[in-house]
Amino acid sequence: MSDLSELLQNLREAVAARPDDLRLRQSLARTLMKQGAWAEALEHLKVAAVDANPDVSVRVDLARCLSQTGSVSAALAVVESVLGQPGADGPLHLLHARLLLRTGDLDGAAAAYQLAVRAQPALADPHLAEALNIPALPPAPRPAAKPRDDSDRDTSFDPDDDFDFDDDVDDDGRIRVRRGDEEPDAPLLLERPNIDFSDVGGMDQVKDQIRIKIIEPMKRPDLYQTYGKTAGGGILMYGPPGCGKTLLARATAGQVEAHFLAVGLHDVLDMYLGNSERRLHSLFEQARRHTPCVLFFDEVDALAASRSDLRQSAGRQLINQFLAELDGVTSDNQNVLILAATNAPWHLDSAFRRPGRFDRILFVPPPDAPARLAVLRVMLAGKPIEQVDLDAVARKTDGFSGADLKAVVDLAVEEKLRQALASGQVAALVTRDLLKAVKQVKPSTRDWFASARNYALYANDSGLYDDVLAYLKLL
Repeated sequence: MSDLSELLQNLREAVAARPDDLRLRQSLARTLMKQGAWAEALEHLKVAAVDANPDVSVRVDLARCLSQTGSVSAALAVVESVLGQPGADGPLHLLHARLLLRTGDLDGAAAAYQLAVRAQPALADPHLAEALNIPALPPAPRPAAKPRDDSDRDTSFDPDDDFDFDDDVDDDGRIRVRRGDEEPDAPLLLERPNIDFSDVGGMDQVKDQIRIKIIEPMKRPDLYQTYGKTAGGGILMYGPPGCGKTLLARATAGQVEAHFLAVGLHDVLDMYLGNSERRLHSLFEQARRHTPCVLFFDEVDALAASRSDLRQSAGRQLINQFLAELDGVTSDNQNVLILAATNAPWHLDSAFRRPGRFDRILFVPPPDAPARLAVLRVMLAGKPIEQVDLDAVARKTDGFSGADLKAVVDLAVEEKLRQALASGQVAALVTRDLLKAVKQVKPSTRDWFASARNYALYANDSGLYDDVLAYLKLL
């Protein structure tokens, strides 16, 4: 018997005798990994990772096993849950790069690879670098500025000028400069949504939370002021994509007849130093000038990422500005209703969850059967239908998001249109058409729950993801 096989046998016997010794179980898992027994190692690491505070090394080993057994999304979730923690070294970033590459995120993989090599140059992998289009040699030095004619240009220095500089260089090799007091962009267009909660199928629990936090304070300010509550504040909605978070935010504005200001990533971020913060402040000021106003941030994790994961101070400054605006440090947020949506709450900085900021965090799950029934009714309204058994369709679409249900209806309608074009006669949708379309659509929420499940199991000390565990019947 080889030394490794003998060690493996001894470790198995030791774990059988002391099943609660998680360190011993991890040692057995690592020995199994050396022999390529990834599936068996994974089972032991799952047990070790259930510990209240699993060691970073346990999670890293768990991610490696998940990757080797084909569970890329789960492995990625585990890796991202420990990035930024003590012990998250170069090999972890290298594993992160390989996982991101397998998901098709080339930019993210390239960034993770460069972090790994910067931390430990010996980790450089020419094959991986080639796959990511990263040059093997260090990047060439920045080109020197080309001589130019400044004869007609005012080069005098005014000490009262406020200039912001950054490292970006234009095509001529010149550093871009913008005055600090320059207006970054024109205000966004304010909307007056013509939909309300009646246009949103299902989601009754989430609607009730929004009513208590946002709608009732607007309608009954005297009652709320009696208890020291004012109209305003923030709600963060999270869940799989396509489940109606954006539609719900727009319907909230329509429900209280408020202005609606939808903010995307491109509306805030700017290449010039300091202008992202100015843009964000300008958007909050615009909402404050047009109260009541619902200020909605979609994919908010891109603007409010965990500061421990950020390598550049500019990103941290933007987050600090965001927190200050939510607190209303220099302005009053009365009647400014702040909603935000994210598919990845685990990337959000924990400071945003403090009371007074996003103090209501609502899980928006895929619609249940009654909600799917309501969604289908809304989507089929105005379309030619005949004896459609919506209950049967709702039962067959368990796990479908609102977007998935729309895809089902669209496929059924397209098939009827083909028939109408061929025959010249309009035919109504029937149950069979919708059930046939259901078979062609796969629930898009499965991948999200594969990632969320790992965060809920292994990175849920605060209980933030208990709703996810309850939905998955793991609580």
